[in-house]
Amino acid sequence: MHTSLCNSCRHIIASIEVRSRSGNSCAEGAIHRLYAPPSAQQALTFFFMSDLHSIKKRIDSIGDTRKITNAMYLISSAKMRKAKADLDRTRPYFEATRTEIKRIFRSGELPENRYLYPLDENEKVTGTYACLLITGDKGLAGSYNYNVIKKAQELVAAGNDVKWYVVGEYGRHYCAQHGIAVEQSFLYTAQNPTMRRAREIADILLEGYIDGAFAKIYVVYTDMKGMLDEARLTRLIPFHRSQFDVTVTEKPIINPFEYSPSPEAVLDSIMPAYISGFIYSALVDSFCSEQHARMVAMKSANDSAEELISKLKVEYNRLRQAAITQEITEIAAGARARGREGE
Repeated sequence: MHTSLCNSCRHIIASIEVRSRSGNSCAEGAIHRLYAPPSAQQALTFFFMSDLHSIKKRIDSIGDTRKITNAMYLISSAKMRKAKADLDRTRPYFEATRTEIKRIFRSGELPENRYLYPLDENEKVTGTYACLLITGDKGLAGSYNYNVIKKAQELVAAGNDVKWYVVGEYGRHYCAQHGIAVEQSFLYTAQNPTMRRAREIADILLEGYIDGAFAKIYVVYTDMKGMLDEARLTRLIPFHRSQFDVTVTEKPIINPFEYSPSPEAVLDSIMPAYISGFIYSALVDSFCSEQHARMVAMKSANDSAEELISKLKVEYNRLRQAAITQEITEIAAGARARGREGE
């Protein structure tokens, strides 16, 4: 029998085998019941014990993985809160900048500007486009990277000539894998968006725009609204004047501002700061969305691990009980055979 049987059981079975060789019919019947066929009983006991061991190892393995996913969930949560707090601290400045731009528009002294669409908004702006693609540095964030790349492909699908500027290792890897030429890849990590980096990106994009290298600048990023993440394709410049329309709740101008040397010069000075702020906001929004997507993915992994461990524990207990019942049956059968022998 299996090696897990106790010594008394082995003694009973050995006794039965001895009696069998001496011609005891009762012992022969007992042996027939115990060993019919002999390999089947052994295989059944071995199956129980080996399967118990493999299930126990799998439960431990899933438990270790769950610890990792739970730690990643907590880390992503902390990173997202910190990034949102940084954005909230800088947002008032850029809101004030937007207010000043609107004030210039309300002065009525701005007929044309290089940052704006022509006065005739039906006039098409054609040429090469620049696109800033913001992705994550790694996966394990659900469909976060897939969605933002899919949104960027809409610009190419429309038949536009696009120069790509990429932030994030995932975006760089995707472009290299699909043979997409990248005009410039910003090699710093997407995990730590800062205002300094946003200004560097804005300066490079604005330099190309002012030199006429491209007619429009787009930004593809992920916007986090509440608990929902949405990939967005946004034209950064030129602006439509409607983007700075005055709302009905705003008070009319009584004493208009005077701009020196001119409204155009003031707007030229303000716009780089506004664009830097928009890019910084896009970087932080993308980072928060990535962390939120990772939190959702890790929570789903934790829930799946809990469910799987629960099912495996039920299976483990069932097999353990079956193995115990099997050994008890074998011992009882041996005891009955020994009793018949004494008779």
